[in-house]
Amino acid sequence: MTAPHALSPAQALPRLQDLIVLDVRTPGEYATGHLPGALNIPLDHLSRALPAIRHAAGHGDILVVCASGARSDTARTTLAEHGVDTATLTGGTGAWAAAGHDLHRPEQASRLPWGMERQVRLTAGTLVLAGLGLGPIHPALRLVSAAVAGGLAFSAVTDSCGMAAVLARLPHNRPRRADIDAALAALLDRQHRR
Repeated sequence: MTAPHALSPAQALPRLQDLIVLDVRTPGEYATGHLPGALNIPLDHLSRALPAIRHAAGHGDILVVCASGARSDTARTTLAEHGVDTATLTGGTGAWAAAGHDLHRPEQASRLPWGMERQVRLTAGTLVLAGLGLGPIHPALRLVSAAVAGGLAFSAVTDSCGMAAVLARLPHNRPRRADIDAALAALLDRQHRR
């Protein structure tokens, strides 16, 4: 990509029709709202999609998107290590929506899965409460609360989240094979139209 490695929503908006947009969030997060035309390739499926992404990169610029920018930056780094130059959307879909730009949502989804940040908050809160609540029974169980607190502090300092990585592997956060195959087919189809 000849452009910078990060585009603000204002910079990305006029180029959106010309960009190949890859959303690296979980399928549940993607379903809650994504950039128009974005293809869902979850971060942990990037290696499977690498050949199609590499091929498509030869036919257009790629913008990698996530919720806040952290996972898309990881994806950009991984793709760069494999010779694929991409850009990320500064602030992710959160910044895109905050700037007043539309997010597309599936019409058929009556009950959407929770976003990853909400799942992490629920899990962390539940573990802390369990550690504190069961602490009087066995004081060592309070260490669960301490471990979660330490993990959250580490997550903030490193801008990564181990709990999100674990939660992303749960069945409701996993993409269906057909969805990945459709995204790869759309990626290949898009590059043929260039």
